[in-house]
Amino acid sequence: MQIQHTISGTREVIRHWLAEGESVALVPTMGNLHAGHMSLVEKARTLADRVVVSIFVNPLQFGPAEDFDAYPRTPDQDHALLEQAEVDLVFEPPVEEMYPDSMAIQTTVEVPGLSDELCGAYRARHFAGVVTVVTKLFNVIQPTVAVFGEKDYQQLLIIRRMTEDLNSPVQIASAPICREQDGLAMSSRNRYLDPEQRAQAPRLYATLLRVADMLREDEESLEEIESRGLEMLRADGFDPDYLAIRERHSLSEPGEADSDLVVLAAARLGRVRLIDNLTVDRI
Repeated sequence: MQIQHTISGTREVIRHWLAEGESVALVPTMGNLHAGHMSLVEKARTLADRVVVSIFVNPLQFGPAEDFDAYPRTPDQDHALLEQAEVDLVFEPPVEEMYPDSMAIQTTVEVPGLSDELCGAYRARHFAGVVTVVTKLFNVIQPTVAVFGEKDYQQLLIIRRMTEDLNSPVQIASAPICREQDGLAMSSRNRYLDPEQRAQAPRLYATLLRVADMLREDEESLEEIESRGLEMLRADGFDPDYLAIRERHSLSEPGEADSDLVVLAAARLGRVRLIDNLTVDRI
């Protein structure tokens, strides 16, 4: 496994692969890898000849009051996991390599509309930071396919929209949410939870399951079901940003007759913001 810290070194490695006709899969990460990330690597291995994992804690997607400085960084542990998974190349640039000039004048890429709701309504400029760094990674690595997790469902749809709108040749693949045994979606930020919060956190997924049941029972309006879901989260000690029922493929607000749905939620336990989602087929 090679580890590269520069754009030029990374491009040189990939140039040789492409010259040999090999395909390249990219798994973008911010490090502090867990089983959820490794499931993306496993998926990538089935889709291309070579697998590249990027590790970059992207300051452009963090707000002023968010946890950029405190975000967990575990490079030695990450390298060991990726070596075991037979990853071909790790691209691990410093901030100044990706953003050599002031980020205040950094060119950004935005997906309007879809980036402004749900998580975008609570994390100003977050998705502009995500889409910009993903675009930069695509330009550096030139992957055939890139693999993203479905836990960040809104992000996944935004990146798909970006690649379509910009005529990018990169195929966007996804992998299902990996969960702990008690249902909590795996996340690097779960380590911030204290023992009491960690015991409480799986109730977020339990609420999504109950909302899905209510949707299938079809005895209440979508607005009433959303309201009940928010009440359940508050009763379980969460401070919810939102619980929303949306059309699965566009995240538009569904009609009562729509059947391909996704339930999305973001809620806080103390300083920890958890997100999760669940797709629902309502017949």
